[in-house]
Amino acid sequence: MGKGKWTVSAKKSQLIYHFIRMHDSVSRQDIVVGLRLSLPTVTQNLQYLTELGLIDTSMKIQNTGGRSATAYTYVKNARLAIGVYLTAHHITVISVDLSGNIVEMEKEEIIFNLDDDAYLKRLGDLVEKVKQKTGLGDDDLLGVGISVPGLVSDDGEEVTYGLTLNFTGKTRAQIAQYIPYNNRLFHDSEVGGYAEVWIDHDVQDAFYMSLNNSFGGAVIVGNEIHPGDSNKGGEIGHTVVVAKGGKQCYCGKYGCFDTVCRATILSDYTNGCLDTFFTLLNAGDETAKKLWDQYLSDLSIAIHNVRMLFNGTIILGGYVGAHLGAHMEELYPLVDERNPFGEKARDYLISCRYKVEAAAAGAAISYIDQYFESI
Repeated sequence: MGKGKWTVSAKKSQLIYHFIRMHDSVSRQDIVVGLRLSLPTVTQNLQYLTELGLIDTSMKIQNTGGRSATAYTYVKNARLAIGVYLTAHHITVISVDLSGNIVEMEKEEIIFNLDDDAYLKRLGDLVEKVKQKTGLGDDDLLGVGISVPGLVSDDGEEVTYGLTLNFTGKTRAQIAQYIPYNNRLFHDSEVGGYAEVWIDHDVQDAFYMSLNNSFGGAVIVGNEIHPGDSNKGGEIGHTVVVAKGGKQCYCGKYGCFDTVCRATILSDYTNGCLDTFFTLLNAGDETAKKLWDQYLSDLSIAIHNVRMLFNGTIILGGYVGAHLGAHMEELYPLVDERNPFGEKARDYLISCRYKVEAAAAGAAISYIDQYFESI
């Protein structure tokens, strides 16, 4: 990679850029010492990153004596990506900056129907609306990640298993025909877990439970998603929890975890609004409390089974996971009483850090990661 009369290393540029991101504001000498690179190498790569518009040099680090050093900070909105999440009743579109922060969001209640041209046009309109609200130029938009409640092919081109919304076989080209930007499809559970490990690199080995309108999961190994042999790793929603007399799952089988742990178990009581359910629960509504107690009991079984299999951190995410932070003290003892080894759930069970539209955010973050790798 060349620039002018001097040469930079792609790998060193990435190292320096990520060092600045992690430390927010650093001097040139901080980078030299922190990364053990020579001063000329750091100087050349900083100039390259500055010309790309990725770092800012307008601030100074105040010293007690002598001349103040330049403070290198990264520009969060130098590039952005857009994430989309399609559910049975909503389209959510967000823009995400280079820190993974949501910048703009549009959420519209609309019935999922990929055979309806008006639905597809509305999807394209919402993407364009978020792009305009964010102030993005075409060159600043890294891509549009489309998260769906179903399994997708390795190349993100086709839905290979979409019984949740009866859209198996639909292609990216069909779904995104009114999105004139680089885009691909993503499985919602996987990118929800991806967002968690991206924002917290201390999480190396974990299992992410996606408690959305369908119940899924993702296996995280070495800070990366482990998809399994055929992209079905983590599909805890289709393990059987009710051996006899269970409800029928959308997959056609009976007694799957999805039938007792999906978010709609709760939101159906409040006409599809999960926020309203938790408002009633916190206000002491008896029906909400009964539903919640049963939900936590069933969820504790899923958590116990995963802990026995993987013996690692368990992250509770998705729509329900975003509300669980205030209720973990209720959940811990239910999980503990199932554990034969005396382990304490509070030591390995956590609620998600991404509280808002993790599936859409993860789809957008995938493009941000690709961009970082290309620097």
